[in-house]
Amino acid sequence: MMNLFDDPEKVIEYIKMSKGYNGRSLIEKLREYLPHGSSLLEIGMGPGKDLDILSEVYHATGSDRSKLFVNRYNAMHPNSEAVLLNAVDLNIDRTFQGIYSNKVLIHLNKNELEQSFQSQLNILETGGIAFHSFWRGDKEESFDGLRFVYYTIETISPLIPPKLKLIYHYNYKEDSDNDSFAIILKKI
Repeated sequence: MMNLFDDPEKVIEYIKMSKGYNGRSLIEKLREYLPHGSSLLEIGMGPGKDLDILSEVYHATGSDRSKLFVNRYNAMHPNSEAVLLNAVDLNIDRTFQGIYSNKVLIHLNKNELEQSFQSQLNILETGGIAFHSFWRGDKEESFDGLRFVYYTIETISPLIPPKLKLIYHYNYKEDSDNDSFAIILKKI
């Protein structure tokens, strides 16, 4: 399947559309659970706005399945690291103390999300933290060939493997009241 973000025009369009958005408030919540200086993998970094913020606090590695986003970020930030990585299998040969994604896993169907959680379990160190945000709801839609799956804490909980313990979740507003939620998982 072609990745929408393998099209240079779509990448530029997305960068313009996402101007003014970042996950700083989410990262502030993550900081309550993941110690400063921890190794962290961001899944689906896109243009790298959250990766820049994460790098202020953590030894952050960015990842995306779009070569254009990865190459663009590495060219603009030669002292940082971004790698080509699929959010489902997370085929990387190292472990991390933290994993972060900001509305990236919404592009996975439930089976893929369950597989991603299992893959995260495999690359997360014991005691490590995974932080993910989602659109809140119970629908699935497609826009410009990109899938958007809305979840609730009730629909996402059964997909999380037992060794990834849900330790905190909260609803928040991105565009309208309680349209989003975040989960914090800990590998036990």
